[in-house]
Amino acid sequence: MDREARLKRLKFRAWHRGTKEADLLIGGFFDTHAVTWSDAEIAWYEVLLEEQDVDIMAWAIGTAPVPERYRGAMMNQMRALDYIRHEG
Repeated sequence: MDREARLKRLKFRAWHRGTKEADLLIGGFFDTHAVTWSDAEIAWYEVLLEEQDVDIMAWAIGTAPVPERYRGAMMNQMRALDYIRHEG
């Protein structure tokens, strides 16, 4: 699958998680960062999306330890939470 097809598929999966909160966190992260991702970073995100939303959200907000396989720059960006737009 070419890069554009992979990103299009990931965008859909990122924004259709099942809850508004997960969509904002996981989809917002995708929208903010995906344009700059390398193939390795795309692969990391593809694997991450296989995880349960509650786990991804807990790792991102710091209520659960991040498994070793997801530690690093990508998770650090996700944990910053500065990519989530808040209207209120």
